[in-house]
Amino acid sequence: MKTYTLIILCFFITTFSFSEVAQSEKEALLALYNSTNGEKWNHTWNLNEPIENWYGVTVQDNKVVEINLHFNNLQGKLPQEIGNLVNLRKMNLGFNQLEGELPATIGNLKSLLSLELFMNKFEGQIPSEIGDLKGLRVVKLYSNSFTGEIPASIGNLKNLKELMLGSNFLTGTIPVEIKELNRLEILSLIDNKLVGEIPLEIGQLTNLKELVLASNELTGTVPYQVTNLSNLSTFMVSDNNFEREYVSVVDGQGSMPIGAFEFDSKTVITDND
Repeated sequence: MKTYTLIILCFFITTFSFSEVAQSEKEALLALYNSTNGEKWNHTWNLNEPIENWYGVTVQDNKVVEINLHFNNLQGKLPQEIGNLVNLRKMNLGFNQLEGELPATIGNLKSLLSLELFMNKFEGQIPSEIGDLKGLRVVKLYSNSFTGEIPASIGNLKNLKELMLGSNFLTGTIPVEIKELNRLEILSLIDNKLVGEIPLEIGQLTNLKELVLASNELTGTVPYQVTNLSNLSTFMVSDNNFEREYVSVVDGQGSMPIGAFEFDSKTVITDND
């Protein structure tokens, strides 16, 4: 009789360990596993083990709060069910072979602080729903194949410190709404197909340390308002269609060196002495 009691007790303990995480979150993880060829991952999951033992998954208080599957040979598409991970604070799926469009359900991840999907094969437009993730501090979508314009909703991300969208096929202009990102420290839009002039409002981003706009199709001149960016240490705008050439400054040791630019009322002159 004691043996049967022990077996039953172990059964309930095992069942409980699997049921701590909400079913909707477990289904989202399984959808991610199935849609990205989980059996072929570098570090795969043993689906018979508790979720907190799965590689790259962090569980706190019975909630999935982090997925870090960076450089893990994920191949396929990001499933719609990813939006069920409503407690997720960090998602790093960088350096894989993910493709297709970024699902709009990503807008459900209201707790997300860091979104890192760099060096994949994502395509299509960056969904406007990204603007619903108002707690975001880091967005790294560089080295993909995103097209279309940078969504104006990006201006809703007032806590953002790093916005890295380089090496895609983004078109249109740099959205004026970017002025709302007053905590931004890194803005990298290098190697896209952006057109038009750099918005004057970029001078309102006074916490910027890196401004990287090189290798686009920008026109006009660099606005005088860039002088407001006293914390700038990296400035790259070469290989555009500006009216004149500009000096690139990389790693200026915390601030743009005095004399790196000479200004008139409208433009930045290339004098790095």
